[in-house]
Amino acid sequence: MARREHHVVPNPNGGWDVKRNDSTKAIIHTNTKQAAVQQGRILSRLEGTEFIIHGKDGRIQSSDSHGNDPYPPRG
Repeated sequence: MARREHHVVPNPNGGWDVKRNDSTKAIIHTNTKQAAVQQGRILSRLEGTEFIIHGKDGRIQSSDSHGNDPYPPRG
């Protein structure tokens, strides 16, 4: 079973998108990365998914787990 994820990615036509890992269609489109991160984080928390933020080059910059983390930190 694939891990449920939301990704913040740059849109080739400008702005930023929030997408599910199993979809090519954007759930949310914003003009700024900051707005996409804010809205995407809310959605990820509500749905209990992994939240992954990409840079303009498409590389992963950071990620947060808002659900059932298979590798929680000890302590």
